[in-house]
Amino acid sequence: MVYRFTIISDEVDNFIREIKIDSEATFFDFHTAILKATGYNDDQMTSFFICDDDWEKQQEITLEDMGSSSEEDTYVMKDTPLSELIEDEKQKLIYIFDPLSERIFFIELSEIITGTNLKQSVCSRSEGDAPSQTIDFDKELSATASNVDLDENFYGDQDFDIEEFDPEGFDIDGASSPIDNESL
Repeated sequence: MVYRFTIISDEVDNFIREIKIDSEATFFDFHTAILKATGYNDDQMTSFFICDDDWEKQQEITLEDMGSSSEEDTYVMKDTPLSELIEDEKQKLIYIFDPLSERIFFIELSEIITGTNLKQSVCSRSEGDAPSQTIDFDKELSATASNVDLDENFYGDQDFDIEEFDPEGFDIDGASSPIDNESL
């Protein structure tokens, strides 16, 4: 049996990948197919999540055994065949490809093709460029900082004088406050 998955991103509108993979392949094989189809490096702690119809995360499948002592079942990509957790068309999954920024792909099982097997996964549709694999925070921060105008009006009205107000926000000269204590 072959699964055909459709992969999209909420970051890049025209990005789409379709991957056909044997149902007995592991989540690690699927992970490798996604990396190959997007041109990503295999240097991130990625995860899959089985989702409900509203894209709410259910079961996590991790790249490495995290040594969880919880009573929930833990699944590791290399040890978990796709068919163990995926059975129905329209099954939804999330693939976290950038764990630091929690950037994801939305995946849906588009079709189950019975009566055939695949030895290796195939990217059967590739449109648009994949989003960058990771965000360079230093680069993003310097780009943002260089766009900020730090002139004399940066903090607001140039006529603002901090000496005109006391710490509680009442006028120092004794004028009535915006909140009248007697009305409380």
